[in-house]
Amino acid sequence: MTGRSRTRLERVRGSLGIAQLALQQIEDDLAADDVDAPELAAILRELQEDIDVPGGLFPALAQLVSTAARRAEQIEPDRDGDASCPLHEAAALLTDNAGQRLIRAARHPHSQGESA
Repeated sequence: MTGRSRTRLERVRGSLGIAQLALQQIEDDLAADDVDAPELAAILRELQEDIDVPGGLFPALAQLVSTAARRAEQIEPDRDGDASCPLHEAAALLTDNAGQRLIRAARHPHSQGESA
């Protein structure tokens, strides 16, 4: 591993640490005793489609994994897809499966006549 790679890896580790702290704060907020159904729905919508930052958490994660997949495509021997295909599939699962389930869960309180 080159010095540049080590520095890059250190930046990734630092960024992941920051992201983990932010996600822990969200988890703590979700675990609060006073979170009601409309607030839970609003938080779930934020995770999927953040108003301030286009995309939200799951689409951003999917984009990150897609970027890794594109890089894997470029460095795979014979472009065989051993790494890139699972990465593309993981990105699709984040948006198509996990993201859609979040949207469905966020809509649930509204079907009971509650407002967000």
